[in-house]
Amino acid sequence: MSIVGRVVAGDLSAFEQLMRRHNRRLYRLARATLHSDAEAEDALQEAYLSAYRSIGQFRGESALLTWLSRLVLNECFGRLRREARRQNVIPMVDPGMYADFDVMKADDSNSPDRAAARAELRALLERKLDELPDVFRVVFVLRSVEEMSIEETAQCLAIPEATVRSRHFRARNLLRESLAREVDSIERDLFEFGGARCDRVVAAVLASLIGERNGVGRC
Repeated sequence: MSIVGRVVAGDLSAFEQLMRRHNRRLYRLARATLHSDAEAEDALQEAYLSAYRSIGQFRGESALLTWLSRLVLNECFGRLRREARRQNVIPMVDPGMYADFDVMKADDSNSPDRAAARAELRALLERKLDELPDVFRVVFVLRSVEEMSIEETAQCLAIPEATVRSRHFRARNLLRESLAREVDSIERDLFEFGGARCDRVVAAVLASLIGERNGVGRC
């Protein structure tokens, strides 16, 4: 039985496996959209709960990761809209406006100096990525960090493939102008998601699902 079939049958261990398989990629997508580690974790948890409740509707018309990404983006965009209403301003983010960038490689050296330099460059790129206009940042993550195809990215964001390509080109130029030649040495490990953070999201989602099974209401 497929992992989706096992989840539909109520197998929480299968859902835990699914979360751990996609956690890092989906977290980075949420983090790139919301600009906040804590908000990204919360959004990811809510998206997983939504996924668990609606996975019976998954028909395989798109990849499972694409389907999960849509749920994450829907949750993130909803949070941005609610925050915009609280601030009484127009939302800065539109689901139909984003772009992409080339994958970046780094030297494989394990020397302390290399590792420190790489960490600094990665932090710099993360800051520069956060500074990109909102219309470019998410496609960057989908296409370059997560290596989704143009077709998958277009499906995920409900935009034409031509729009993905054009915003890809623009985002590349913006980042290259900002980072110059330094960008060529940075590996695609932005917004690290692992260890305690991974365990925290998985534990919170499983606790919520177990609570629902036992009839315990959520706060």
